[in-house]
Amino acid sequence: MGILLAVAVLAGYIEMIIPADLLIPGVKLGLANSVILFILYRVGFKASLIISILRTVIIAFLFTSPSVLLYSFSAAVVSLIVMTLLRKSGLFSIYGISAAGGIVHNMTQLIIAGVIMLGIGAGFERIIFFYLPILIISGLAAGLFNAFIADILIKRIPVKEDI
Repeated sequence: MGILLAVAVLAGYIEMIIPADLLIPGVKLGLANSVILFILYRVGFKASLIISILRTVIIAFLFTSPSVLLYSFSAAVVSLIVMTLLRKSGLFSIYGISAAGGIVHNMTQLIIAGVIMLGIGAGFERIIFFYLPILIISGLAAGLFNAFIADILIKRIPVKEDI
């Protein structure tokens, strides 16, 4: 599990140095989520939750700021719960589950931003109007990309059942 945490943190670091959000601020690939998805499928919810929490805390303190932790932590937990529920339903492939996770991740961050902005009196409705379609499309694209990576990892990397 330590190796998987290190890979997730490294993926987060790689994402921090890729200028993916030059066109649209805040849009990222979420590369570390492919590792979390791999853990969810190969090990289970509890392990993926622990790694996801540790990953968000480590990445926030090493590469961003503690204030970013509120957004990333909340979004990671909520999207993981949604992905777990969808996986347990048996109705969706890894691609559908990851796409839903990407969209929910972005929506959670938008809701957190809205709560903060409403508290300071900013125009949240304008942000929703502008960002909502972008966040849905980018969450879908990132989710599909991460599912592709996780699917390859799941097929190629064996994991002991007793972990």
